[in-house]
Amino acid sequence: MATKKKTRRAPLAAAKPRCHWVPLDDPEMLRYHDEEWGRAVHDDRRLFEMLTLEGAQAGLSWSTILHKRSGYRRAFARFDPRRVARFDARQRARLRRDPGIVRNRLKIESTVSNARAFLALQREFGSFDRYLWSFVGGRPLLNRPRPGTLPARTALSDRISKDLLKRGFRFVGSTIIYAYLQAVGVVNDHARGCFLCPQRPAAGRARRLK
Repeated sequence: MATKKKTRRAPLAAAKPRCHWVPLDDPEMLRYHDEEWGRAVHDDRRLFEMLTLEGAQAGLSWSTILHKRSGYRRAFARFDPRRVARFDARQRARLRRDPGIVRNRLKIESTVSNARAFLALQREFGSFDRYLWSFVGGRPLLNRPRPGTLPARTALSDRISKDLLKRGFRFVGSTIIYAYLQAVGVVNDHARGCFLCPQRPAAGRARRLK
């Protein structure tokens, strides 16, 4: 039987139109964009994970942090805030030698102190989810931005950042918090032309950037 000649085809994933910031040659970034970014998150452990990772990104690229994600999960007890809040000086010193994460002392220390502040917020509001989503009335903001027009910060991220800082969180400046809101779907910023851009809301129901 004659064998058929195989033809090479471009991966279907790379053929989809996406937000301009996604490198098509990075499978992990593609997966993150397609399966996580902009999707509403309500699980407290996941919310703590993304807050930690966005803070770790300060001064670095998101790609750098995303490719270290498994190292972060291992190093920080799979982002269980109760366990992280109990990390002592010896454990924090060990993390500064861990090549699987960004070995920045201030970022490591802030993850531990943020875990304690996170637990305090849970006690006050019942969950961090309830606290965070209360800033938008429990419904995501659908912005449908034009490509290349994403803001670095907004009045909403300014307000949340200010409140978190007052509660003892660190590495939660407004720019970091806006990226966080995008990541956990409080704000959906998939651009027009991206296959994940949300449909335009019905007249009178649109909720846009604040």
